[in-house]
Amino acid sequence: MKKVSREFMYALGILGIAMGTVFMEKADFGMSMVVAPAYIFYLKLSETWVFFTFGMAEYLLQAALIIIMCILLRKFRLCYLMAFITAVLYGLVLDVLMAAAAFLGEPGLPMRAVCYALGIVVCAAGVACMFKTYLMPEAYELIVKELAEKTGKSAGLVKTIYDCASCAIAVGLSFAFFGFGVLRGVNWGTIVCALINGRIISAISGWMDRRFEFVDSLPLRRLMK
Repeated sequence: MKKVSREFMYALGILGIAMGTVFMEKADFGMSMVVAPAYIFYLKLSETWVFFTFGMAEYLLQAALIIIMCILLRKFRLCYLMAFITAVLYGLVLDVLMAAAAFLGEPGLPMRAVCYALGIVVCAAGVACMFKTYLMPEAYELIVKELAEKTGKSAGLVKTIYDCASCAIAVGLSFAFFGFGVLRGVNWGTIVCALINGRIISAISGWMDRRFEFVDSLPLRRLMK
């Protein structure tokens, strides 16, 4: 099998998740449950502060979530800081891609459907790439992992609860910011994404495992402990 650097998969994962998120934003059928709260904060705050970007909303919210997690767990590890660095890198790439996508204008319904499909697949591929690296993922995945270990519950159960909570928070934020009954960032596409995203990630991850061997290229693994 062909050898591939785990650090390269980390960079590819960040790019894939950011690109998939931009595709879903252009489709406007609803963001993923995890991203939706940050996206709604971006929509609201950018009305007042034009400099405020989607990427900024992402890494600032993730920083807040990491701080809350540390308070709840009463511990801090160096790898938590790496999760924030990942969030910042993702946010910067997201902003660059959002700026580039703005030049494309508003797509029609057929192209929105294409963007939505591409968004789900590309984002899932990015997450699958992150599974192949030892470097810390974004805060969302870190929180699920740490809470699962703390409570002794399965990661799948904690992930489901976290996703549902994120969706409920996104709906509440949309109502609070834009008026009761107005949904921004959450739509039928959010539900579809939640139902099929895990299966697509598993399929892509399995495909990668059958074709590649993932190896460390840099001596960074010890920093993740």
